[in-house]
Amino acid sequence: MAVHAGRLQLGTDRARILLHTFRDGLAAQAGHDLTIEVGRWSGSLTVNDDLSPSALEVRADMGSLIVREGTGGLKPLTDRDRREIAVTARKTLGADRNPEAVFTASKFEPDADGGGMVSGTLTLAGQSRPLQLRIRKTGPDRYHATTSVVQTQFGIKPYTGFFGALKVRDAIDVDVDIDLSEPSGGPEETPT
Repeated sequence: MAVHAGRLQLGTDRARILLHTFRDGLAAQAGHDLTIEVGRWSGSLTVNDDLSPSALEVRADMGSLIVREGTGGLKPLTDRDRREIAVTARKTLGADRNPEAVFTASKFEPDADGGGMVSGTLTLAGQSRPLQLRIRKTGPDRYHATTSVVQTQFGIKPYTGFFGALKVRDAIDVDVDIDLSEPSGGPEETPT
């Protein structure tokens, strides 16, 4: 199947958003580098007749973060650790006051390999900042996007523990894997 012109609905059934945090500070060996999945999100991608993208908006529920993996540290993560980390992440992000992060694209710059750059605005923790996604084609109608989000640029104070000796690095890496092949129902019709 192939990408078709029209409006494509995006979500967890055909794509995945992963956040990667990294430990820092004097007690870094005690902490874990984390892989956190956004459990609930949705998006819409509009594709022109020439199959070039023309609009993209993604909305992520900051209350749906799921700790998938923790590497390093003095001991492996337990299920309880994972739950506590998710609660701490929601508090750090102020998810009770700003439950949703929104990315809205404003510019698409394709490259010769089927990927390119997407520029837009990310609204996180109630603040909006420019953000660029680097897109790489990984297979027929499959793409991998990467970016980095610097927490302090959005007014977020990165997590610290052990009286500041253990810190989470300010920059969070973001990976998105998406399958744009036509789902069994076909693309959504764009209203005329």
